[in-house]
Amino acid sequence: MNADLAQRASHIKLFVSDIDGVWTDGTVIMNADGSESVVFSIIDGFGLVSLMRNNIEIAIISGRDNPAVAARAKKLGIEEVHLGFLNKGELIQKIISRRNLSISQVASIGDDLPDLEMFEHSGLCFAPPNAVNEVKAAADYVCTTPAGHGAVREVCDLLLAAQSAK
Repeated sequence: MNADLAQRASHIKLFVSDIDGVWTDGTVIMNADGSESVVFSIIDGFGLVSLMRNNIEIAIISGRDNPAVAARAKKLGIEEVHLGFLNKGELIQKIISRRNLSISQVASIGDDLPDLEMFEHSGLCFAPPNAVNEVKAAADYVCTTPAGHGAVREVCDLLLAAQSAK
C-alpha cells in the first residue's frame, strides 16, 4: 500500500458497500419458486466484523432488494442497510450527514455504474477486479482478490492496517 493510500485510509470512519458483484461474484441463483439465492464469503464477513470492532461503521447500499442480503447483514450486525436504491449518491449523502462525517472519513466499494455516485461522496474508493472499466478508473484502489472470494476482506485488511499504523 502506498503512503498516500495508507494516510487516507487511516482516517476512515464509515465503509459503504454495494453488494452484487462486490460481496458476491455477481451470480444469482433463481430457485423454482422465484426466490433468489446468493453466495457470500465467510472471510469477507469476518473482515467486516473486524472493521466494526475497530469502530469503523458499515453501510450497505444495494440497487437490488434481496432478502438474503438483509439476512446476511443482520447476521453480521450491520444496521445501516438500504436495499433497492439506485440513487446511491443522495442516500450516501444522508448517511454521511447523519453521522456528521466529512468525505475524507468515508470509503466505498462498488463495481458498476450506479456506484460512481457513491464514489463522488467518498474520500477513498475501491473496486473489485471484475468492476466495469469506468468504476475501476474512478477507484483509488482495485483489489487483486475476486469479488465474492475475498475482495471485501482485502479492503477491510487494508483499512485496518492503516488504522493501526497511525
